[in-house]
Amino acid sequence: MTRFAAGFVLALVLALAGRGAQAGAPAQGETQVPAHAEPLSNPALAGPLLGTPPASLAPLVKWVAPAVVGIAVTEAPSGASMPAPVLKPSTKSSRAPQPPIGQAAGSGFIIRADGMIVTNDHVVAGAAQIIVTLNDGTRYPAKLAGADDLTDIAIIKISSSSPLTPARWGDSSKVQVGDWVLAAGNPFALGNSFTLGIVSAEGRDIDDGPFTHFFQLDAPINPGNSGGPSFNMQGQVIGINAAIVSPSGGSVGVGFAIPSNSAATVVDELIAHGAIARGWLGVGVGDPPAGNGGPGNGAVITGLEPGGPADRAGLTVGETVLTVNGIVVSGADGLTRAIAGLQPGVKVSLGVSENAHIFHIPVIVGRRPAQLGE
Repeated sequence: MTRFAAGFVLALVLALAGRGAQAGAPAQGETQVPAHAEPLSNPALAGPLLGTPPASLAPLVKWVAPAVVGIAVTEAPSGASMPAPVLKPSTKSSRAPQPPIGQAAGSGFIIRADGMIVTNDHVVAGAAQIIVTLNDGTRYPAKLAGADDLTDIAIIKISSSSPLTPARWGDSSKVQVGDWVLAAGNPFALGNSFTLGIVSAEGRDIDDGPFTHFFQLDAPINPGNSGGPSFNMQGQVIGINAAIVSPSGGSVGVGFAIPSNSAATVVDELIAHGAIARGWLGVGVGDPPAGNGGPGNGAVITGLEPGGPADRAGLTVGETVLTVNGIVVSGADGLTRAIAGLQPGVKVSLGVSENAHIFHIPVIVGRRPAQLGE
């Protein structure tokens, strides 16, 4: 029995029980409902809010499928490709059909008819060769066109003799917990597939970089789905599948997607410039210990890049950065966000604490090298 059928039967049973109660006193074994209790048929919770469930999602899948691609990556000889963090799918299949040694699989989606494709940075980072497979099975070599490791977004480019079908961005600010979501991708290198679920939560901080608070999804997301799109019921991309929580490496119903509004601006800049110019101090940072006001109260400098902006400005290991241009810093990620959001070359005033004294130190922000910390 489907959940909708079960709900209908339950509502019918409750309605019949209510009709019997109106005839007089409760029958033997029944419980008297207090007069002040909310009626079980509360209009605010009635079925019409759900709308009419579709008999099939096939029309939606047919509409969005041409934009979804599979990605096969041959790793660079150094083996530097795809150093998957704990929460991210490794994108390497441990089940048949398994890619050859030195290869890995991921997903992506076409964002422009000229062959621009969005995926995760951790899918293509360090790749020696990238092969894209379209939904119709056509294969193309691809080149990396831009990447941003802090947001885990990359752009790859293929050349097709005919225009391709791009996906459309949706507005992630309108997504609500409980909304249906259709996740697409290339799990375990099996080929493109689709799974249905809901948005379980929003604004999740999964300790996976300073910039993106993720949607949590219960639509099954597995290794190989990284970089694939999650669609709303209008066929618009509202998230980029990026990570899972799993003790086994497979889906347990806890996946995460980068919201489309965060991703779209990064994608536009990567297409235009190939990289994002982010500010950089040249420091290693950590959260303060509990005895120093607790985590989140500033960021402690744990290391210095010799000759970097902070080193040239005279900052030292052990100092705590409390403010950036007068704005309070909320932990190590807060400092990274504040500095990375600045254009290289601007002068910034850092409020720095040392031995209970606060100093304001001017620093010329540098340009953040790829694959480096703050």
